[in-house]
Amino acid sequence: MSSKIELIAGLGNPGSKYEGTRHNVGFWFVDHLAHSKGCTLHHDNKFHGELGKTSIGDQDLWLIKPMTFMNRSGQAVSALANYYKIPVENILVIHDELDLPPGTLRLKKGGGHGGHNGLRDMIAHFSSNEFMRLRIGIGHPGASNEVSNYVLSAPSSEDKGLLLDAIDDAVVVLPQIISGEYQKAMNHLHSRK
Repeated sequence: MSSKIELIAGLGNPGSKYEGTRHNVGFWFVDHLAHSKGCTLHHDNKFHGELGKTSIGDQDLWLIKPMTFMNRSGQAVSALANYYKIPVENILVIHDELDLPPGTLRLKKGGGHGGHNGLRDMIAHFSSNEFMRLRIGIGHPGASNEVSNYVLSAPSSEDKGLLLDAIDDAVVVLPQIISGEYQKAMNHLHSRK
């Protein structure tokens, strides 16, 4: 039997400068989910982020947007997880993924960081990569030297529409993910395009 998710961490960078950028789709997801659940996120210095508590089905759920900047994401998520004794396997991390076309969704457990600084810091802080990930494709600029500017810029209106549709779809199957029905969720998410 799979573990149940107790904590959803959306990765991104704080501040209005980064709000609409591709690198912040993890924040977009948490904001959308919180809004749909009537959950208000509050800044909490102890956990270095904006967090809230909601429930899906009978499962209580912490939501966090680390306010540490992307390359220190693990500091905020591990502070919350350690305090509430949430095992790493019960954490779902939402992040942007360069290697998938815009709006593509992939759910997976474990794996490397693939050059993603937020994931790199998560793995370092937990000394484990065994958290669940929901990867939201943002596409690739085509050249590695353009990646930094690409992820820190806003998507085209067409791509933004694809990203928002993907977030809507992911929220629909979230109850399956939360309850540990990963295969069922994957079947839906991976066949949507």
